[in-house]
Amino acid sequence: MAAAILPMYALPEMAAANAALWAALRQTLADNGANDLPEALSPAPMALPEAIAPDTLFSQMCGYPLRRIFDGQYSLLGTPLYDLPGCGWFAPSVPGHCSFVVVSAASDLEGLEELRGRRFAMNGPDSNSGMNLPRRLFAPLAGGCTFFSEVVVTGGHVRSMEAVVTGAADAAAIDCVTFGFCRLYRPGLVGGLRILAETPASPAIPFITSAATPPGTAAALIRALTVPPPSVAAALAALRIAAIMPPEPQSYDAVLTLEAEASALGYPALT
Repeated sequence: MAAAILPMYALPEMAAANAALWAALRQTLADNGANDLPEALSPAPMALPEAIAPDTLFSQMCGYPLRRIFDGQYSLLGTPLYDLPGCGWFAPSVPGHCSFVVVSAASDLEGLEELRGRRFAMNGPDSNSGMNLPRRLFAPLAGGCTFFSEVVVTGGHVRSMEAVVTGAADAAAIDCVTFGFCRLYRPGLVGGLRILAETPASPAIPFITSAATPPGTAAALIRALTVPPPSVAAALAALRIAAIMPPEPQSYDAVLTLEAEASALGYPALT
């Protein structure tokens, strides 16, 4: 049996909206003759998988590990344009996003240079929004040297936000979509933070399917997402997705370009 999973934006408060999206997509595929479709979404894992399972029918995954780790294991279905602050167009037909560098609302920090020697929280070393984008942002300031006194790996953007609020870290880079959803569903958490800066932009986190998915099924998913019937459109709107653009695989080369630029500036790792 194929699997559907939405691990990227999976706050418990969003479970019903995510389930509604899969239910609408499932019905659309079934109406077009597809079978052996998963009844419901699989639970979202806490950690990045070792590989994209061949039975993955529908998922969403960060562009950095897709290009860095999972090349050849997936096919892109589309790139979502979120109706949230920090989202917009990376290229004329490619939706983008950035990360917000956040500090405690109570802090007196006013600029990125003031973070030198401070503690920085990141969700994980394979994250575009939590590691790759801030690495490029801080590279010119680092001057080929260690910039932070410590980089704490938290395991998730929400945990990074909590670390800043509690004082376990001085700053973190939070995907603007995650930040937007937390502003909607966890205003108390966001209220304890202040946005200090924005990172460079990159293409938004895409929807994917396994490379083993039959081409006809993948094409049906692309149609359902990019030219959605009313049921799918309503489910997307509930997730603050204004549109999904057809896949442009070459656009995700941008995440590796950002990595190369940071390395050329003498800052190959976020440290």
